[in-house]
Amino acid sequence: MKKLLPIVLALSLALSLSACGGGEESYKPEDVRAMADAGAFSEELEELDGDTAFALYGLADRGLEREDLTDCAILRSAGATCEEGAVLVLSDRDKARDAAEALYTYNGRQIEANEDYRPGEIPKLKEVYIDVRGNTVLMVVAGDLDAAKDAVD
Repeated sequence: MKKLLPIVLALSLALSLSACGGGEESYKPEDVRAMADAGAFSEELEELDGDTAFALYGLADRGLEREDLTDCAILRSAGATCEEGAVLVLSDRDKARDAAEALYTYNGRQIEANEDYRPGEIPKLKEVYIDVRGNTVLMVVAGDLDAAKDAVD
């Protein structure tokens, strides 16, 4: 089962990326704060910097260099929940797709790590929202996913 999850997540990513059309607006780093202000998260989240995000999300594992991550905004739980919101700005659309794949892998690891530790958080992790627009990637794990999506649309 644990080996099946990354495959399912990768297929989900492939389908969502193929559905993305050209000409979409990109996400903006300030969208992360807009999601928090909209009440998407059940607790106050901590900010992470780009270097920490690059390592945490395993972007190098997808062949990305630190310079490919040109900007970002990340809010992440300090431990009470698994909630987080991130906008990653990459140097081009292909690198954004690679980053999205890394985020799906990261989320799969989060599910495995929290199955016994915080089982109540697993439904949020399984409902992760990852979307690519232009050269940007949005990832949201939230108590109120609809509020998060409304804040960025």
